[in-house]
Amino acid sequence: MSVLILTRSDDNESVDMVTRALVARGERVVRLDSDRFPTEVRLALVDGAHGASVTMIDGDAAHDLREVRSIWLRRHHVAGLLPSDMDAQLRAGAVAESRAALFGLLGTLNAFWMDPLPVIRWAGQKPIQLRVARELGLAVPRTLVTNDPERVREFSRSCPQGIVAKMLASFRVLDDGIEKVVFTSPVSEEHLDRLDDLRWSPMTFQERVPKQLELRVTIVGPRLFAASIDSQAFERAREDWRRDGLAMLDAWKRFTLPADLERRLLELMKRLDLNYGAADFVVTPDGQVVFLEINPSGEFFWLERCPGLPISDAIADVLTGRAAGGARADP
Repeated sequence: MSVLILTRSDDNESVDMVTRALVARGERVVRLDSDRFPTEVRLALVDGAHGASVTMIDGDAAHDLREVRSIWLRRHHVAGLLPSDMDAQLRAGAVAESRAALFGLLGTLNAFWMDPLPVIRWAGQKPIQLRVARELGLAVPRTLVTNDPERVREFSRSCPQGIVAKMLASFRVLDDGIEKVVFTSPVSEEHLDRLDDLRWSPMTFQERVPKQLELRVTIVGPRLFAASIDSQAFERAREDWRRDGLAMLDAWKRFTLPADLERRLLELMKRLDLNYGAADFVVTPDGQVVFLEINPSGEFFWLERCPGLPISDAIADVLTGRAAGGARADP
């Protein structure tokens, strides 16, 4: 039997960390770089009177995917290596067909998924997360999602600490080949006077929550790994720690969550049908822990380095059945 890691060829060291943990448990690991399908990786499903077979050929290696017992959906960028100068309509059709083929073939396997793509997409919707978190008694910021400028101005007037703007989707742009991320940013009076561009795209606005610390809580099956960062000690990170993430890599510390918060987080994972999630919180100066969001595919590699949280081991335990998983076994 084997474990399949579905990722992309430019993924970071997280894949190697989990691979080492799986091999240490005696598991055979198969890596499928989704961007290399269909240009370099070959897949085949034969479904006939005597059953189905699913095979993968990657270079000189051939894999019988019927032996896969669990799948870690780490990253995907199906057909990412198709020629960029392909006819636009043909390229769109090839990407769509490749995506349907890849997930259709893998969907025939009798394998546990961490986590199925439809579940990740549903659970990743931040308005749903906030609703469920509030129902479970977690503190959450007041939030407005709108394309109506006047509603934004009204919302701002009702928030004494001010408001911030953020994205519901992971929005990135390329500037001279450099990938730039849209971070959470404070909304000024000048911004409130220039809201006409909302007609092109809605945005998300939240009340500004004062920060003592920020938390990243990684949940893997039944285990929680919490780390804190004093983002206010880094000028560029005060509104969004990701803005100066590289400078903060060695400043993360282990954090002990209250037992009641752990219980509510595990219930949140159950309600969202997730086995893996990376949740972000703010700890206010008066000690209140405020939930911001949870990323069903959030990064964790730097927390394995500092402060040394064994997250890859926990992932390997869920994938090999050594720890209970909470989600469905089929995509």
